[in-house]
Amino acid sequence: MAPRGEATISQLRRGVLEFCVLALLREGERYSFDLVRALGDAEGLVTSEGTLYPLLGRLRREGLVRSTWRESASGPPRRYYRITSDGESALTAFCGQWVRFRSSVDTLLGMAAAA
Repeated sequence: MAPRGEATISQLRRGVLEFCVLALLREGERYSFDLVRALGDAEGLVTSEGTLYPLLGRLRREGLVRSTWRESASGPPRRYYRITSDGESALTAFCGQWVRFRSSVDTLLGMAAAA
C-alpha cells in the first residue's frame, strides 16, 4: 500500500490529468506518445500510455477531442488528437474553477501552517 502522501498525489493527478491533456492540445495537435512525454516532463504528472489511452478514448467519446490517423515515416500510422470547441469550453471552465479552488486550499494550508 502506498504511503498516504503518494495516494493523495495520485488522486490529485487523476482529477486534473484530463485538463492537463486538454491544455497540451490547446497548444496544437499531438499524438499520444508526445502527450505522455510532455506530461512526464511536468513534475508530478508522470503518466503512462496505459493511463493515457483510456483517457483519450473517453475524451473522444465525450466530444472534447477529435482524432485522425496519419502515416508515419518512422513506423506504423499514428493517431493525432486535437481539442474541439467543446474541449476548449470545458478547459476554460476548469481553469476558472481551478484558480478559486487552489486559492482556497492555499489559504487553508497557510492558516494551518500559522497555527
